[in-house]
Amino acid sequence: MPAMDKDISLEVSSALDGARLDGAVRDALGNPSWSRVRGWITSGKLRIDGRVELDPGFRLRLGQRVELLMNAPKPAVAGRLTSQSIAFVDPHLVVVRKPAGVNSIPFERGERGTLQEMVRAWLNRSATKRNDPGRGDLGVVHRIDKETSGLLVFTRTLKAKRSLDEQLRDHTVERRYLAVAHGRVTAGRIETRLVADRGDGIRGSTRDPKLGRTAITHVAPEQVLQGATLVSCRLETGRTHQIRIHLAERGHPLVGEMVYIRGLPGPFLPAPRLMLHAAVLGFEHPVHGSRLRFEDPMPEDMRKVVASLQRGKAR
Repeated sequence: MPAMDKDISLEVSSALDGARLDGAVRDALGNPSWSRVRGWITSGKLRIDGRVELDPGFRLRLGQRVELLMNAPKPAVAGRLTSQSIAFVDPHLVVVRKPAGVNSIPFERGERGTLQEMVRAWLNRSATKRNDPGRGDLGVVHRIDKETSGLLVFTRTLKAKRSLDEQLRDHTVERRYLAVAHGRVTAGRIETRLVADRGDGIRGSTRDPKLGRTAITHVAPEQVLQGATLVSCRLETGRTHQIRIHLAERGHPLVGEMVYIRGLPGPFLPAPRLMLHAAVLGFEHPVHGSRLRFEDPMPEDMRKVVASLQRGKAR
């Protein structure tokens, strides 16, 4: 049994594929207390393939390298956004390019380092340059999963929030995602009713017309890859994990998916994260009514996965 005050390094075996990070580390160290293990993780002492991982619930993937570095410095509470991270800002709105690995808003009470906090800090730092007070809370009208990258809008006034909430209800907000999905995906319109628990503890679709909420996704293949397809997904509605569930239930879970992965006939393709990116966001400005539309190109980590699958050498 390894000493609990020593660094450890292990490779994720098939037995640990899909396991939670905190549970795997606890087992490797001879079952120290859960609070102690989670304290190591949230203080930045755990690395996954060299990258700091602060989420105790992170799901491990086969072949990843897990390292516990007892003397690792605690990471900054929140990252700093640059001006390149901000796609648009005015007194009513701020549109931001979200990096992968960051929660949009706090998942738990008191959580730090979220995108909302990072945007608020950026607004306060740059307020003087823009002759902008920079104060006030940021209204949330939609969210992006932690491992998903791309465009997200926060509102800065109550009027703006009411307007965007209404546009979302009316399905007039344009939201297009790029995704890499297993298998040969064909074009189509997917409509189901999504429930928080389909009977096995995870979200999914139901045939009961009295349960769940309608979810509609329009899917179009962009490029056929080796064992996968690069697809464009237009959201008509915006339910939690909608794209992930809809594609997985049709036998095409996203590459990097660790939750909705049942029923895939072939092997799972490796990826550093969930291959999903919010590439286009469009809506009417809540004050002057002009149409705003933003595009964010595919990030580098996703481009590398696509390139490897073009060569038929995913790794």
